[in-house]
Amino acid sequence: MLATVLILAAEAEEGGGIDILIPTTQEWIAAALAFIIVFGTMWKFAWPSLQQTLEDRQKAIAGQIQDAEATKVEAQSLLEDYRAQVANAKAEANEIVEAGRTQGEAVKTDIIAKAEAEGRLILDKAREDAGNEKARALGEARQEVANLSIDLAEKVVGNSLDRPTQQGLVNQYLADLEAGE
Repeated sequence: MLATVLILAAEAEEGGGIDILIPTTQEWIAAALAFIIVFGTMWKFAWPSLQQTLEDRQKAIAGQIQDAEATKVEAQSLLEDYRAQVANAKAEANEIVEAGRTQGEAVKTDIIAKAEAEGRLILDKAREDAGNEKARALGEARQEVANLSIDLAEKVVGNSLDRPTQQGLVNQYLADLEAGE
């Protein structure tokens, strides 16, 4: 507290007011000399390294921008390549699907043709078998009719007839009947 009282007393003796805020000539000279020394030192030593640092930073930023542009161009090129590959893949997939569809239609047509041919073969074989069976049945019926006719004739006549001769006569008669149809 004593120090504060002494400072206030010293100020009262010198005079107060605005004179306290305005520096004296000696202070102006000392401040200007200090500014010139600090500015010169900064200019001589700090400024070149600061300037070099700024130039290096500017070059690094320019290099990064160029690298970014190159990366952007490369990415755009890769994107176009990928798009082309996707388009090619879609086209190939469509071709494969269309080829599969065409091949499926061909297989379907081939299967239908084979089934129709097999159906015709089965039908022809069935007709042939039916014809053979009919001929066999007719042959058996002819034989049976001949035997029955001979047996009947033997009973009517009462004597035994010559079987081979009678068989030939019956066969001749049946052949004449069939030819007349």
